[in-house]
Amino acid sequence: MDQLKFAALGMDHRHIYGMTQGMQQAGAELAGWWTEGNPQPRAGFIERFPKAPERDLQDILDDPEIALVLIACRPDRRADLAIAAMRGGKDVMVDKPGCITPDELTRLQTTVRETGRIWSVNFSERFEVPATSEATRLVRDGAIGHVVQTVGLGPHRLNAPTRPDWFFDAATYGGILTDIASHQIEQFLHFTGSEDAEISLASVGNFANPDHPRFEDFGEVSLRSPHAQGYIRVDWYTADALPNWGDGRLFITGTEGTIELRKYVDVAGRPGTDHLFLVNGTTCEHIHCADAPLPYFNNLITDICNRTETTCPQARTFKVCDLAMRAQHLAVRRGKLAEG
Repeated sequence: MDQLKFAALGMDHRHIYGMTQGMQQAGAELAGWWTEGNPQPRAGFIERFPKAPERDLQDILDDPEIALVLIACRPDRRADLAIAAMRGGKDVMVDKPGCITPDELTRLQTTVRETGRIWSVNFSERFEVPATSEATRLVRDGAIGHVVQTVGLGPHRLNAPTRPDWFFDAATYGGILTDIASHQIEQFLHFTGSEDAEISLASVGNFANPDHPRFEDFGEVSLRSPHAQGYIRVDWYTADALPNWGDGRLFITGTEGTIELRKYVDVAGRPGTDHLFLVNGTTCEHIHCADAPLPYFNNLITDICNRTETTCPQARTFKVCDLAMRAQHLAVRRGKLAEG
């Protein structure tokens, strides 16, 4: 294959910026973009990628030179758009959540099976964070022994005035566990080497946003596989004084040591992002990982060319979506949600 060409579909989430930039840095060519209406991130996309032409959706889907489409439209529309793209011969990278209902997941699985196309959900909190690349290397090399637990924390800043109406309705964004917690579920499966998990605890709540009664601003999940445990907490409570959108953390406990990731900020500590703390039998150190490689985008190009699964096993991507939606369904509703 010559230089891979791709298109961006949907500008409803700013994640489309990082998805597009990552593919360009890996050597792919942005051949055009489409979005419905005029969502807020559209102007930022045009500013960042001014040479890319706006095109009709069907024109992109019918273009045989475009091998991949990136999708970041409204969450409840992502599955149908991805299915149309795969039926049109395209591979797909979609922002999380890749789907928000079990029926959508079933139809996506059927489409992948029947078309042989790639449906990749960009779990950016692993794929676009250098510290998680370094943690992957350390775990693979046995730096902390056998991983028996992960604890993933995903706080976010709400910025309510900038959010569209669909953002506050679980029927259109999927709920906080389907959405944000999919990141941490994927990291649990990845770092523990688990193929499946049991959900032993799940809850969602609205404790701080009474003006948006269908919005979930807190969620937690506990997972169990035959050889590992995991706990996840996600929320929309990041306070204004924090210099970025959230103090994302990952704690990995092994039989011979521990790893802590402070992905985006080291509060009142070291400057910058991508801080890793490693403790084992011979080492107790801080590692600054900002320059660690991000193989996801290059691996996806390899997978498209060779029909392989080096980015993330397709079965795991489906399993993450399944577990996130199951947790969402099982979750105890608390706070304002319980009153509804």
